[in-house]
Formats: sequence, structure tokens, C-alpha cells
Amino acid sequence: MGSQQPQHAGRLRLVGQRDAGPGDGRPRAAGAAAAPVPPPAAGPGAPRPQVPGRQPDPPSPPAPLPPPSGGASPGGPAFADVLNAAIENSGLSLDRIRASLAQQGVRVSVTTLSYWRRGRSQPERAASLRAVHLLEELLGLRRTALTALLGPPRPRGRWVTPTTHDALRVEQVWPGEDEIAELFVELDAPPTGELERLSIHDSYFVDARRRGHLLRMRQVIRATVGGVARCVVVHKADDGAVGCPEITSVRHARLGRIRRRPESGLLVAELLLDRPLALGDSTVLEYEVTVPDTGPTTDYGRFFAVPVREYVLQVHFDPVAVPAHCERFDRDPGAEVDRKREQLWIGASASAHVLAPDQAPGQVGIRWEWE
Repeated sequence: MGSQQPQHAGRLRLVGQRDAGPGDGRPRAAGAAAAPVPPPAAGPGAPRPQVPGRQPDPPSPPAPLPPPSGGASPGGPAFADVLNAAIENSGLSLDRIRASLAQQGVRVSVTTLSYWRRGRSQPERAASLRAVHLLEELLGLRRTALTALLGPPRPRGRWVTPTTHDALRVEQVWPGEDEIAELFVELDAPPTGELERLSIHDSYFVDARRRGHLLRMRQVIRATVGGVARCVVVHKADDGAVGCPEITSVRHARLGRIRRRPESGLLVAELLLDRPLALGDSTVLEYEVTVPDTGPTTDYGRFFAVPVREYVLQVHFDPVAVPAHCERFDRDPGAEVDRKREQLWIGASASAHVLAPDQAPGQVGIRWEWE
């Protein structure tokens, strides 16, 4: 499981009009006469008064029609319009489409499909584009009927432009995780770089049945801009989990909006700070995460989107289930292979730890094996 900076923990992945009414809204004194309405100003298309002896002016050409609504591009219907029409014509439910894609090895959530057909997001990553090709076949469309309508990747929220140049974008922290990006948009997640992580301490607990079941997290953070009042954290359980991780025992903050996706074991939550932070103000965040049962756990790692002055990770094993081998691993952002490994000693306290001063964006964690 793993954990935001954004968060991805122990393979739990602990990776922000007024309509104008008639008139000016001010009361008019009783008995006061309304001001006379002046004649409309002359403009394009307005009739001009005729002067005796002068030929009337030719009629002005009609004004161009506004572009059609619904986001259609000049060259044809928008991706969302075509996809929505094809789904409607097919009679298939989004859940049925999701299951059909999964049978062909492509996992796309119902939420993601809904966002695509409504135009709230568009497929951009390799796995998503593979899903689009399969959708063309599944929905009886000609090849490239959908893919030809996809434009270049587009920014999808304020958080895509980090405040600090060292911060990663969400797609760099969780490559291929469209659902996380969409939930960040839904919650209007503030840029990750608005908070500097001075210290993070993770304590991860593995029980006698070799299952990771609890994470305790403590962060010391400092605002890099004024008015910071919240942050968004992400926790994702291992594949095969029943349900989502849950945040409990929050201190120095409170839970705001929460988005759960049980089918993928994903939790994205908003933490509301005790008070808004001015530039340079610091605070402490503490909370616990209960981890759904996925059987024996063999690693815990945290993703970092921003640099951290000091990161400490402790994994605590039940004394009756102490692993035979334990090691630290480091990965570059978005990488699937380790950049560095280092053997760790499990002491008499049945625990191992990692100290990472000046931790750069990427991932660091501990993995273990019993046999």
C-alpha cells in the first residue's frame, strides 16, 4: 500500500453572479417619473434616417451565427457528443461497458466513462486511449470515429500548475490514474505547492496475520502563500480490497468533503485546517487511516509531489509475525522499477525504519518478506 504528497500507503497509496436584475435595483422616490428612454444608438444593421433625394443605403449583411453549444469543434462534433450519442444508441449501461472493457484487460471506472461522455474530462494517457479504441468497436463505430476527435491534453484544474517549481503534477505522481485527477478537479484541489512539508512521520502497523491494518501520520507543514485553509489527501488500497481506506482520529484539522470509489479502493479527502494560514505560518496535521483487508501485506510506500525536509517511516510488526527480510526502496517519479535498495535491520522492537532527509519528489518505502 502506499501514500499524497499527494498520499499512497502500504500499498495503501498515500500518493481547493449575480444576475443583473431589471434596472439598477435602487428604489425610486414615490411619484418620480421614469427617465425617458433614449432612442437606440445607430450601429451595424440599424436603420438610418433617410435624407430627401438620397438613395437608401443597401441592407447590411446578416451577422454570423454563434457557434453551436455543447463544445463542438469547428471540424465536427466534439468527442463527448459522439461518445454520448453512441452510448445512448447502444442501449448499454456504463457498468456494462466498464465490465466489457475489463474483460479485455482495460480498467476504466464508471465515473471516468461518465466524465468522458459529459465532456468533464477527456482520455489522454495510453491506457485511456486503448479504452477509446475498444469503445469504438464495442459501440459499433468506425475506427478512429472517437480517437480522431481527441485534441491535445488539456489542463483540468488549478492544481495542474504547482506553486513551486519542484512540485509534480498529479499525472506525474499517479501516472495512468485518471480517476484521481478527476476527483481533484471535482474537489477543486489547491496546488500541492501551496504547502511546504517540513516533516512527515508515518507509522505503519502489520498485525499477527501479516496484514497492514493501520497507518498513523503526522505532518508539520508551512504555507508558501497566504490564505491556505485546506489540503487534499489520497489513499488507495491494494487491488482486491473490499471497500476503501478510511481516515479517523483527525487532529488540528477536520474532514471536509470525501469522495470514495469502492470499486477501485480509492479515497480522496479534503482536510480543513484549524485556521487559514498566512504566508510563512506553520501547523501540524495528525490522523489515522484504517486499511481494508487485502490479505498479507508486503510493502508500504509514500509518493511525494513536493520536496520534504525530513521523512521518517516506521513499520511495526506484531512480535509473532516478524519478517525474515526487510529492505528500503526508492523510485523516481512515475517509475515502475527501484532506483535504490538498501537492506534494513529489524530490531528487538520488531520494527524497521527509514530516515530520508531532504527527500526529493518520487517514492520511498519499505518492503519485506517472511520466507
